[in-house]
Amino acid sequence: MTYYQTVADLAASNTTAGNIGSENIARMRLQNRFQTGLEIARYTARIMRDDMAAYDQDPAKYTQSLGCWHGFVAQQKMIAIKKHFGSTKRRYLYLSGWMIAALRSEFGPLPDQSMHEKTSVPALIEEIYTFLRQADARELGMLFRSLDKARDDGDEVEEQRILRAIDSFQTHVVPIIADIDAGFGNAEATYLLAKKMIEAGACAIQIENQVSDEKQCGHQDGKVTVPHEDFHQKLRAIRYAFLELGVEDGIIVARTDSLGAGLTKQIAYSREPGDLGDQYNAFLDCDAVDPASVGHGDVLISRNGALMKTKRLPSNLYQFRPDTGEDRCVLDCIAALQHGADLLWIETEKPHIGQIGGMVRRIREAVPDAKLVYNNSPSFNWTLNFRQQVYDAWAQDGRDVSGYDRSRLMSVDYDGTDLAAEADERIRTFQADSAREAGIFHHLITLPTYHTTALSTDNLAREYFGAAGMLGYVKNVQREEIRQAIACVKHQNMAGSDIGDDHKEYFAGEAALKAGGKHNTMNQFAA
Repeated sequence: MTYYQTVADLAASNTTAGNIGSENIARMRLQNRFQTGLEIARYTARIMRDDMAAYDQDPAKYTQSLGCWHGFVAQQKMIAIKKHFGSTKRRYLYLSGWMIAALRSEFGPLPDQSMHEKTSVPALIEEIYTFLRQADARELGMLFRSLDKARDDGDEVEEQRILRAIDSFQTHVVPIIADIDAGFGNAEATYLLAKKMIEAGACAIQIENQVSDEKQCGHQDGKVTVPHEDFHQKLRAIRYAFLELGVEDGIIVARTDSLGAGLTKQIAYSREPGDLGDQYNAFLDCDAVDPASVGHGDVLISRNGALMKTKRLPSNLYQFRPDTGEDRCVLDCIAALQHGADLLWIETEKPHIGQIGGMVRRIREAVPDAKLVYNNSPSFNWTLNFRQQVYDAWAQDGRDVSGYDRSRLMSVDYDGTDLAAEADERIRTFQADSAREAGIFHHLITLPTYHTTALSTDNLAREYFGAAGMLGYVKNVQREEIRQAIACVKHQNMAGSDIGDDHKEYFAGEAALKAGGKHNTMNQFAA
């Protein structure tokens, strides 16, 4: 229904008794489109499903997101996206377990090892959607005020323009891909936490194949994976959580850390040669052994009729054969898609299209529509990696690279060179190129605002506490907010002061004591 149809329907109902204004009710309902997290999860899951189908038809229609650690950060991202691009289409949010551990735990900053409170994950999802819904209320509230002014001025053309903007309003609420780490326990624990995350609004849950109580950041050493059956139990647990709550379109992102994980905590159970357990165990690093030479505590398995001794560490972990990571990743991904996953995540040690694409081509031999979520991680030195890739490509093509020292390519001395320019161009087109050539449906940066917060705070501290004094804030922050039309320059409005004034007028009429009068200093930013 249009805005005026909604107002008319309310006026015709019995909801306006007691001096309740039908137009006020209509405005409040439009400002609060989503009443529950489950409504959000169902709405955003459908968006992701449609985007996945569009990508299958055209890989240029990949999707993107940025990681966030606070509702305000997520809100400002979506406000900025609407401001600069006019639409939130194919733009999501990522909720990073790393940032929750580092920034949201009551224990203080923690490494990415699932030591933070697992309840902080659904709490952050709920917080993010609270801020996004407030962004809706704020923007619509400003449209309603503009509508009232157009009426007061008798400007019917402006009134119709604003009505069209209200009727076609696009919400700031977008899909969140939410990190559940390795499930924070067994399959039952995974199911219980997944339910809380979905009830808070998550439509997509990402889970990794590491051992829950040995979990490490994907870009650090010491990662330990689990046999496929253990992981698939957790995939099923998440699917059951989605279906129990009526989110049939819910999305599971299965992440494999096998590329950088050289250890497993247990030997897989195998029923017959060639089954999934047997394929997992085939990657174990073993030596042939004479039964007569078996030592105390040795663990033996049978492989192709021969007795083999596994390489077991003092930590009681088992070692995989070297250089098997890519093969294990391919097997992990195929098995995950065959056991309920919708999207894949391959954690890599560098951003290299050839490496990722090579694995995806093998996966697609078994599952033709396989699609990836890819971590464009700040853990990579993007500048160095791509300069080295260009250097190696040039050297292979016979180009003269004598003017470059491959071990020093990060140096500022190379910033203005042709090699640096080509590397930057490859970085610029990396997402589009890998979406086309490596099956990447969704590109995200896990920790961007962790780094932007640190960088901007460092710059402000240097200026403000230095010779610039107050000018360090005014010139580099406030003046730029004004010049770039950053909504937060009117911080009272952003925090909801004008929404509160509207409510005061609804509730008290002429007796309303409003904050937005002529003495409000926010009026200084009207121009």
